Amino acid sequence: MSSVSFSSTSLAAPLLQSLETLRYSEMTPIQEKALPLILSGKDIIAKAKTGSGKTVAFGLGLLAKLDADSFETQALVLCPTRELADQVSKAIRGLASFIPNVKLLTLCGGVPIRHQLASLDQHAPHIVVGTPGRIKDHLTRQSLKIRNVKMLILDEADRMLEMGFEAEIAFIARHINNKEKQTLLFSATYPDEIKAMSAHIQQSPVEIHVDESTNEQIEQIFYKAEDNQKPQALVALLSKYQPASTVIFCNTKYNCNQIAKFLEEQNYSVLALNGDLEQRERDQVLLRFANKSCSILVATDVAARGLDIKDLAAVIVYELSPDPEIHVHRIGRTGRAGQKGLALSFCSTEEAARAKSIEAYQNITFKWDKFNALKIPKNSTLKPSMVTLVIDGGRKSKIRASDILGALTGEAGLSGDEVGKIDIFDVRTYVAIKRTSANVALMKLQQGKIKGRKLRVRALT
Repeated sequence: MSSVSFSSTSLAAPLLQSLETLRYSEMTPIQEKALPLILSGKDIIAKAKTGSGKTVAFGLGLLAKLDADSFETQALVLCPTRELADQVSKAIRGLASFIPNVKLLTLCGGVPIRHQLASLDQHAPHIVVGTPGRIKDHLTRQSLKIRNVKMLILDEADRMLEMGFEAEIAFIARHINNKEKQTLLFSATYPDEIKAMSAHIQQSPVEIHVDESTNEQIEQIFYKAEDNQKPQALVALLSKYQPASTVIFCNTKYNCNQIAKFLEEQNYSVLALNGDLEQRERDQVLLRFANKSCSILVATDVAARGLDIKDLAAVIVYELSPDPEIHVHRIGRTGRAGQKGLALSFCSTEEAARAKSIEAYQNITFKWDKFNALKIPKNSTLKPSMVTLVIDGGRKSKIRASDILGALTGEAGLSGDEVGKIDIFDVRTYVAIKRTSANVALMKLQQGKIKGRKLRVRALT
């Protein structure tokens, strides 16, 4: 971790105030290298993965150059998925907390376009975060104007290329007429296609490479287990380590669903993240896991891309990936920000060659252990610490986190530490409550009012 403080930068007081509120004091390595270059106006290509702090780096950069009095779109952030776009939008909103009248709009597919058109028709957003396909749709309809954009940011550029968005990105870049625009490109990997894209949309970019040897603080253990042994091995390891939060990686959507179903039958708090879910269901799965009202998330790599969970206790690799780099990305989701992490991987006889490739790629010798299915303790399932309540009112109803907190700590009589994450969407709000207080909170909110209105409230189970 870097020892350089944000207060040593040229950032304005409102941004420093936001950083203090968010409890960001010292920069991560990517922030220390990228932020000065961004503030000086340089184009950059940065190799950085999810969890490195890149969103804060480019979020601070774009907000530092924003003119809130000018109602035109000044910054555009492109993301490969709606989940990542939502995550980026929330992070930028948090950083902009003390800058008045900043309008940020998230434009992604998977939701009706009419709501987006209505918002764009009011006045142009200062910042747009979105997916390439939907941004192109709006440009084609001429509902979005980006000709004067000052900053174009491509987040997880390699993933966007993998998903076939190269033509859309080129189309979007051609619509920006500002010759002085700054282009920031972030990518977890650095294939030749990234260099080719950079040549077309950037000017003399500075390349940034951060030593991301984050796996040093992750305890990695491999277990020999054939496919028919893996379900029992999974229960044995969950019982042994009792992780408060776990992501289990499978290679296929089918296995993802089967494992989630098996664990649910064992009374574990588990959710599956896969491509079959509708967008609202995906949003709910992600926020319930992030706010600690679900203990286990079973996911494929595609579904989990962009997933950034703080304090993730463990990663379990149910099936080894044929790509060693993907394995490193999987286990790198635990042990972040200097904390200790735990990565447990199953390896069948058929997967032995994959294990050797991963070992060679990391240039380490794996620790191997055995599981004992006969020593699984009874009643060992770990209940999540929180319960999620969903309120039928959100951003469009002008509801703020302070309104929810006030209702819970006022009439409901809860203390502040009994209330967890509050996630506000356009028409719904999700709030995490300590499990021991959830029934009281639900009853009080159902009987009372939020911002003077009676709203429908229910618990997610």
